[in-house]
Amino acid sequence: MDYKILFLDIDGTILKPDHTYTESTKHAISKAKEQGIEVFLATGRPLHEIDDLAEELDIHSFIGYNGAFAVYQNETIVNEPMNKNTVEQFLQTAEANDHEMVLYTRDKNYYTSLSRPLVTNFIGTFQLKKNLTWEADKVDQILGVTVMNLPPSETALYEIEANIFMSPVTIAGIENCYDIIRTNVNKGFAVEKILELLNINPKQAIAFGDGMNDKEMLQAAGEGFAMGNAHPDLFEYAKNRTTTVSEDGIYNGLKKLGLDI
Repeated sequence: MDYKILFLDIDGTILKPDHTYTESTKHAISKAKEQGIEVFLATGRPLHEIDDLAEELDIHSFIGYNGAFAVYQNETIVNEPMNKNTVEQFLQTAEANDHEMVLYTRDKNYYTSLSRPLVTNFIGTFQLKKNLTWEADKVDQILGVTVMNLPPSETALYEIEANIFMSPVTIAGIENCYDIIRTNVNKGFAVEKILELLNINPKQAIAFGDGMNDKEMLQAAGEGFAMGNAHPDLFEYAKNRTTTVSEDGIYNGLKKLGLDI
């Protein structure tokens, strides 16, 4: 198969729990690019927090905010903020139930509180830098939301519309934390937009992920890989399974497809 494009999740896929990546991962990405494969970082993270990694890996195209925003070589191709009224309901729910939230815009991360230990732990775990306290006038600019201090039994409080579901954040050191995902705006939605724009057949697309927020992306690509460390529920949505992020998962997956890596 003449593969044209590669989508890579970041946390748990490129980055190990200690926020570093294996040399084989960087090598595999470089070799894929040499063969003319377009590489995208595809993350739940806000794009303003991945500049350093993108520069290190020499990647210039991105899906961020779990698919709500995408850039192909400096050109914005997806920009889908959340509904203003829906965001206001999320904020009310969080306040009423002692949850904390981080709401992501194109430029900053806005928190309902910056003082609680669970919030500072979240910031430290993801090494987030552009952090501010919530400002109400940003309500129409929200591309993604993460809820903290949210027991599994209370996730339904946020599923206030048919197109919303809660995806657990599966990173070591983080508990009771969920991304709010839209069924009609997710990584898979962004992948489909990109493939259409670049006139690439899905069979020529490869994707790697480890979380339930990667489900739609793995299904949208002809060759979807679940990492060996993936959320147990993700495997049924992936055509392929590779080794863990610490055991050269991306490198081994691309080798499995026969690429000269």
